[in-house]
Amino acid sequence: TPEGMALAYGSLVLMALLPIFFGALRSVSCAKSKNSSEMPETITSRDAARFPIVASCTLLGLYLFFKIFSQEYINLLLSMYFFVLGILALSHTISPMMNRFFPANFPNKQYQLLFTQGSGESKEEIVNYEFDTKDLVCLALSSVVGVWYLLRKHWIANNLFGLAFSLNGVELLHLNNVSTGCILLGGLFIYDVFWVFGTNVMVTVAKSFEAPIKLVFPQDLLEKGLDADNFAMLGLGDIVIPGIFIALLLRFDISLKKNTHTYFYTSFVAYIFGLGLTIFIMHIFKHAQPALLYLVPACIGFPLLVALAKGEVTEMFSYESSAEILPHTPRLTHFPTVSGSPASLADSMQQKLSCPRRRRQQSPSAM
Repeated sequence: TPEGMALAYGSLVLMALLPIFFGALRSVSCAKSKNSSEMPETITSRDAARFPIVASCTLLGLYLFFKIFSQEYINLLLSMYFFVLGILALSHTISPMMNRFFPANFPNKQYQLLFTQGSGESKEEIVNYEFDTKDLVCLALSSVVGVWYLLRKHWIANNLFGLAFSLNGVELLHLNNVSTGCILLGGLFIYDVFWVFGTNVMVTVAKSFEAPIKLVFPQDLLEKGLDADNFAMLGLGDIVIPGIFIALLLRFDISLKKNTHTYFYTSFVAYIFGLGLTIFIMHIFKHAQPALLYLVPACIGFPLLVALAKGEVTEMFSYESSAEILPHTPRLTHFPTVSGSPASLADSMQQKLSCPRRRRQQSPSAM
C-alpha cells in the first residue's frame, strides 16, 4: 500500500541519518585523541583512488561465489563472521548509553587479559585487553541480539547490527582533506552506476547476501506486523561513504572557529535531498537505483556552492584534518584494548602513575 511504502522509505531515511549525525559528532572526539590505540583510520588520496577497484573485485567475487557454490553454505559462513563482528560493534555503540543506567554504587571491577610470546627480553605482547564489568554487561546484551540474528535473521536484529556498523564506520574512518573526499565519492559514483545499471551484479548480491550489510524495512508492516517480508533496502555503503565526507565537513567547520556548523548542516540537508530523490526516482521507474548517483552530486555540490557564496573555497580545499586544531572533546565511549607493543603498555602505566586512571580504548572496526 502507499502507506506501507511511505512508512518503509521514511524509516530507512531516518535510520540512515542517525549514524551519520552521531558518527560525525563522535568522529570529532576520535580525531582529537592523542592515544595511538584510539586514532582513527585515515583514508589518503591513494586509498581513495584504489577503493572503487578493490570494491569492484570484491563485489564480482561475491557474485561468482553465489553462482558457483551453494548460497546456503556461503551465507552460513558469512553469518558466523558478522555474528562476532556485530556483537563487538554493537557493544561499542551502546556502551556510552548503558553507562548512564548503571547506579553509582555498581560494583565495577577492572579486568585485564594479557597474552605474551617468548620470555625475558624477547617477550612480546600479543593481546592486551583491559575491560570492566560494565563492558561485560554490554557484551552480554549485544550477544543476545547476535543470537537472535543468527537464529531468526530478523530484520530488527539486522538493523541493529547495520546501524552499529554504520556509526562505527563514520566515527573511525576519516578523510584527510576535501580533495580526497571528492576522489573517493567520485570513484564510487562511477562504481555504483556501473554495477547497478550496467549489470545485474549489485542487485543479485544485495538480495542473496544474508548479512547485516544493509538496512531493511518491510513495506507490508501494516498488513503483516513484525512478520512482514517485503523489504525496501539501503546498503550501508550509501550511509558510511557520504557520512565520512559529512564528518570531514564538521571538522572543517570547527577548524574555522566561527562557532557555526554551516557546512555540516548543508551537507546533512544535501544527504536528505539526495536520498529522497533516489527513492522518488526508484518509485517512478520501478527499478533499483544506485543511491550514490544522487547522493554524491548533492553532498559535494551543496557545500561547494555555500563555499563559493562565502568565498571560502580555498580554505575548504587547503584544510587538512588534524587533531591539533580540534578543541578538547571527551571520548564518548570505551571498549577493551588490543595492543601489540610492549612500549605502549609501559607508556600507559606511566600515565596511570602521573594522572587519574584512564583506560586505553580500541574500536571493533580497528580490531
